This record gives sequence, C-alpha cells and structure tokens, in this order.
Amino acid sequence: MKTTGITFYILVSFFLISNSIQAQFALDAETGALFTGYNDVRIPGDQGTFFSLKDDIQSATTGFIRIRANYTLKKRHTFSLLYAPLKTIGTGKVEKDILFNGKTFLSNTVLASTYKFNSYRLTYRYRIVDRPKFKFGLGFTAKIRDAGIGLSSATLNSIKTNVGFVPIINFRLWYKLTDQFGLVLEGDALAAPQGRAEDIQLAVSYNYSNNFDFRLGYRILEGGADNNEVYNFSLFHYASLGITYTFNP
Repeated sequence: MKTTGITFYILVSFFLISNSIQAQFALDAETGALFTGYNDVRIPGDQGTFFSLKDDIQSATTGFIRIRANYTLKKRHTFSLLYAPLKTIGTGKVEKDILFNGKTFLSNTVLASTYKFNSYRLTYRYRIVDRPKFKFGLGFTAKIRDAGIGLSSATLNSIKTNVGFVPIINFRLWYKLTDQFGLVLEGDALAAPQGRAEDIQLAVSYNYSNNFDFRLGYRILEGGADNNEVYNFSLFHYASLGITYTFNP
C-alpha cells in the first residue's frame, strides 16, 4: 500500500509539473499473451538439480499487463516509471528426484511450479536524433527485480525469492512509415559476467489522434544469472497490444 501511494504521488507530481512548464506527460498500458520459450532452473546453483519449467514442468500461457508513465521535457529528455509484473504457473511430473532449495522432491510425483519476475524500473533517456521521419534515444534504466521460484507437491513446498537492483542500458528507435503508421524498436538490455537481461519490443505504431497512439508488436524478455546461489535462465515471448494517452500533445 505504501509503495502504491508513493507511485501515485510521483505520477500526480509529474502531471502537475508538465502542465506548469508545458512539458509532455503520457500514460502507457500494454497487454496480451505471454509464452514461455525456455526456463531452466537449478537451486542452489552449484548443488541443485537442473530442471525446466518449459519441458519438465509445463508452464501455461498466460496474460500480462505492463504500465508505464512517461515525462518528456523539451522533446529530448524522457523520464519514465514502469511496472511490469510477470507470473507463470505450471504442473508436471519429472522422472528424477529434484533437489530444490534444500528439499528433495521425489521422481514421478505431481509437481506445481510458480515463477515470478516482477520488475520496477526508473528510466532516463536522451533523444540523440530528432528528425521528422527518424528518432533515436539512448539512456539508462535502474531496475528493481522482485523474483521468486517455487515448487510444491502433496507433501513438500519450497520457494526461493530474490530482490535486487540491476542497471541496464535503455534505447528507443522510431521510424515513420506513413503519416499515421510508424515502426518502433525499444527496450532495455545489458550483459555482464554475472548474467544478462534483455527486454526488447518491435512494434508497429498507429497515431489515432493527438492524444491516442496504438501499437501492435512482439516483445522478448530474456536473461538470467549463474552463481552458487541460483542458476536460472529464461526466455519469454509476448504478443502485445499497447495504448498511449498523451496529456499535453
């Protein structure tokens, strides 16, 4: 509740400031279908049993929603807040014992899995190129991940949670196709020895009016970490539909 109140306060503040200095404030929502490409797990990372939340325990296709608030100053400086929850649930039998987070789940028993990877991001991006038909910006994202992987059977239950900070490079490219249609490539991405993270969307945008823009596209979310505590690499596919409402066109 406290986090929600702080977020609401920030959004209202952005809106009031944008009105006072003629900046631009926009709200964006995205929804659609989420598919698991792969999701490989071993916990602990150096001693646990390797298993898949795609092949061994099948995670169901699910819906998703992402909400973003954008504040743009002088057409080039964009600040944004993103809330991007992710949760998949699966069931299945594995033909081997699974040592997971200190507990052993016996082979050929029905297992239920829960995978959570909620993301909270604060982004600053500077528009380097600002032409009528082509725009490109580059920036930095501070990401807080709220992750959890859980397994349960009729007799056992265990969950591994992790909250952490991840710095990522942000980019956005827009190309004008016609007066109303455009092509958008945007995302956050970074690789390091400890792991990697990519969240990238390719979409066709449609300018309906001065206030409303729509887009239809494909998003990929991929990444993971490999250390003594956790081994987890995952890939998710998004079929997405987005809408943006601009308050100060």
